[in-house]
Amino acid sequence: MANQPLHDPIDAAALATRLVDARLGAQALALYPGPQPQSLDEGYRVQDRAIALWDRPLAGWKVGRIPQQWERVLGEERLVGPIFADAVQRVAAGQSGRFPIIRDGFAAVEAEYVFTLRDDAPADKTEYSAAEAAALVDSLAVGVELAGSPLPLINILGPAVVVSDFGNNSGLILGPRIEDWQHIDDAELVCETFIDDRSVGRGGSASIPGGLLAALRFALARCARRGYPLKAGMHIATGATTGIHDIVAGQRARVDFGRWGSVFCETMAATDPRNA
Repeated sequence: MANQPLHDPIDAAALATRLVDARLGAQALALYPGPQPQSLDEGYRVQDRAIALWDRPLAGWKVGRIPQQWERVLGEERLVGPIFADAVQRVAAGQSGRFPIIRDGFAAVEAEYVFTLRDDAPADKTEYSAAEAAALVDSLAVGVELAGSPLPLINILGPAVVVSDFGNNSGLILGPRIEDWQHIDDAELVCETFIDDRSVGRGGSASIPGGLLAALRFALARCARRGYPLKAGMHIATGATTGIHDIVAGQRARVDFGRWGSVFCETMAATDPRNA
């Protein structure tokens, strides 16, 4: 790879293999399986290898906010992780998605607003205005990101580690569309997350720094720079609007999106399909 250093302080291929094997086998990893990536570029090198090993079609990308204390160190305010086609669930308002959770790993639900693209993004374009990003959009929908990893301390280990393990993504529940979204005020796009009928967070599109289109602009630019220009039909989850809410197998989550209805999520223990 032309842009790789002559001496790579991490073995991206080996790390990716261990992370992917843990996900496939539904096995938690008490520790990171080797030297931790120290930069976002190192994390993305592992992610690239893992995407190739996972060998499933990409359906889109999640965007996550990097905490301020890490942003100063890493030099970026957001990160991206892949969402695979077989991990996207489409549900109507009031219906439930399913979330297999790796026992003793990490799992959380995040209330999201999700763009779906109408057109391919130009492969060589790496900067976007809000208007240019909006012009590529087919629709905006409510949804729930299923954040999951074999690593129970993934968020504590930092954004470079998060990036390396698919951005801490395990799937996406895609709910009803928000019609005429361009003309809806942020004050109307509010939501509340419940776990086992207990409210755990409130927020909305105004919780996303810079707004929903800022997250889309970042995904368009970052993915293009990595050689993954966004394609028509892809979904972009713009960020956790009510927080990151830990959940364990057997619990039930609900996100109330107001007039766009509620999206439900049932959780269960993940199993190794090879033992079925």
